[in-house]
Amino acid sequence: MSSRLLVEESKAMQDIKKVRKPGPAILAVYASLVLFFICIPVVIVVPMSFSSSSTLEFPPPGYSLRWYEAFFGDPRWIEALRNSVFIALLSSLIALCLGSVAAYGLVRGRFRGRSLLELNFAAPMVVPHVITGVALYIFFANIGLLGTMGGLVLAHAVLAAPYVVLVISTGLATLDVRVEQVAYTLGASRTTVLWRVVAPNIAPNLFAAWLFAFMISFDEITVTVFLAGTHDTIPKRMFTQLLERIDPTITAVATMLVAVSILMVAAIAALMRRPKLARSSTG
Repeated sequence: MSSRLLVEESKAMQDIKKVRKPGPAILAVYASLVLFFICIPVVIVVPMSFSSSSTLEFPPPGYSLRWYEAFFGDPRWIEALRNSVFIALLSSLIALCLGSVAAYGLVRGRFRGRSLLELNFAAPMVVPHVITGVALYIFFANIGLLGTMGGLVLAHAVLAAPYVVLVISTGLATLDVRVEQVAYTLGASRTTVLWRVVAPNIAPNLFAAWLFAFMISFDEITVTVFLAGTHDTIPKRMFTQLLERIDPTITAVATMLVAVSILMVAAIAALMRRPKLARSSTG
């Protein structure tokens, strides 16, 4: 009985080995189809943002910059843009400072509960933003920050901090700890080591982490709807505009957001490819 089972398992393994893996050409075609499917909304929205029509039409009957002029000529959109940039700048800087310190402690520290802290920092990335928005709504209502710019900045910093921790942790993991140890033996203080040794070596990661935090804050809508009150941001203004009426100005805003996102992603990719000055040695 056992010999029969062994023979059957052997035949099954041989059958599995005979199954051909998809070749590079098939994988390339599959990846191209997936990318095309993802980019379909962009391919439709960008031409529509230059449409001369007063309604959403694809393909556009003509081309014009009227909807970009409508965006820059509307004080409500300009106010929303100003608020979005202000909130994104402050929250990304707060997230960068707090997230960098947390990442250094998690990477270099050796203490109990480190894994639990890592999971805690990752929680905002996996918990649905609706739940986060409700929790922050109740908390901010009790401490008087609901509907304030300060509350929005803090909420966006909470959402962006985990991404900062992730990016900075990657940079610190590739930095040879002996570089820091040598600085300590030469009499440098911890502050000096952080500012003069660690920060320059992970500068690309710091800038990439800040860009990530800025993008996350600028594009945030769910938590913003819960906490913003009367304050408008670009995503909230787009959401409100869609509820009120279909305005082609939204396509112009979406096109500009796509362009900015592509530039930031390209900058992050370029920064992350830069070699570190001191990588950890395996010898």
